Amino acid sequence: MTVAKLDKPPAPSLADQAASDVFHVRSPLTGEEIGTLPLMGSREVAAVVERARAAQPAWEALGPPARAKLLRAWVDAVWRDQTHLMQIIRRETGKTESGALVEILALDNIASYYASHAARILRPQRRRPLIPLVQRARVEYHALGVAGFITPWNYPYLNALCDLLPALVAGNAVVIKPSEIAPYSALYGIEKLIEVGVPRDVVGVVTGDGTTGSALIDHVDMISLTGSTATGRKVAQRAAERLIPYSLELGGKDPMIVLNDADLDAAVMGTLRAALENAGQACISVERVYVEAGIYDRFIARALKLIQQMPIGTEAGLATCVGCLTNEREMLRTEAHIRDAVAQGARVLYGGKRRPDLGALFFEPTILVDVDHSMQVMQEETFGPVIPIMRVRDADEAIRLANESEYGLSASIYSRDLKRAKALAQQIQSGDVAINRPLMIFGTPDLPMGGVKQSGIGRRNGPEGLLRFVRTQSILSDTLFGASPALTFTDSVSLAAFKVMRRIRRSVPFI
Repeated sequence: MTVAKLDKPPAPSLADQAASDVFHVRSPLTGEEIGTLPLMGSREVAAVVERARAAQPAWEALGPPARAKLLRAWVDAVWRDQTHLMQIIRRETGKTESGALVEILALDNIASYYASHAARILRPQRRRPLIPLVQRARVEYHALGVAGFITPWNYPYLNALCDLLPALVAGNAVVIKPSEIAPYSALYGIEKLIEVGVPRDVVGVVTGDGTTGSALIDHVDMISLTGSTATGRKVAQRAAERLIPYSLELGGKDPMIVLNDADLDAAVMGTLRAALENAGQACISVERVYVEAGIYDRFIARALKLIQQMPIGTEAGLATCVGCLTNEREMLRTEAHIRDAVAQGARVLYGGKRRPDLGALFFEPTILVDVDHSMQVMQEETFGPVIPIMRVRDADEAIRLANESEYGLSASIYSRDLKRAKALAQQIQSGDVAINRPLMIFGTPDLPMGGVKQSGIGRRNGPEGLLRFVRTQSILSDTLFGASPALTFTDSVSLAAFKVMRRIRRSVPFI
């Protein structure tokens, strides 16, 4: 793979250079240093947030249409520079070219959606007053203030900005703490926002590790995290102490159910694609597969044939299917889950080992069979290129096993009977279910996505993903027509009017 070096890392102009220490960012592909960034502490974080707070009122005063116009300009600027951005993403994550492009395409779609629809979603709404004709009722939307974002390394561009952009177009100033493992993709996106005209202090950046993220929670008006469930609990506790709103997109152990009537090729290819996207390092990747007995043997045979046709390596081009893991921690957990499963009777049908000939963090795509729920690989998030496949008697058993998890982020079903599949989807305890097309809900910006159970709180995308970054203000005005001054609410006139309205609303409830 030919990956150009970053000509000019975009971070130093954004980070507060008063930070006393630095950290080093290295490429997982080669181990070479990409750059160094400031390790910022509480004082530096507070300074960035205060500058954002000072800039926020003027930004909100621009109004949604003007902010949406800048967002559209940003979308177009990034699109023109996508080849350079792909190089940045690949160099700091080890993704394939296809994987890097997916990040760009998905965020382009999400940003374009909010650029087109934010003004409508944020428009003040008329509501039904208590006394029609005499009163007027409406709801106004106001920005929260300064929204903070702690973002992950696995999709360092997409997951850094897919929440930040709606917060920005809603009128908030934003401060982001990108992952110290892969910060440059996010910083590229922030620099582009500034280039198209978003005021620099409206989009603040703090760089560092977990202590920097913790400091950010102490100063912002709202915090959004994409990360592990363990980290999410800590963020929620600190946000609750400060009584600030929070949004958490956390871990998943996402099930796929393949029914007997599924299109075999579509189901197998969809499984491989969804399980091995970003070498399995995706919260919404398929991490356990339940195949009905009637199709199981053919499914396994087809999967074994097709997985051997998926190139793994560093070559450029969209044909390469699997890149490397991004850090050693994911490698060790992947190996531990395979060892635990094999020790309890599982079999490795394909893969299952490192590929040092390709690089230190390459691991073969792996198919595991004879698995059950006593094994870590069926209960804990693996975050690696492992596909555990379990034979089930019928759809009822598949649904029961799919729900037998502390997680509930995403799920998928393969079946030709869409009516039946939709009915089964409603029985799965997850934030979303895709039928015959896994992973596509994230790329559908009008559909909200997010977890239940231990997979998070809040929704991204859709109107819901925008409205979590505003507070509502209800305004009721009264003309005082026909009203007489009184010291009580229940004078004879108002009581009679209430009784009349009560009877009318039984017949005409929308009044």
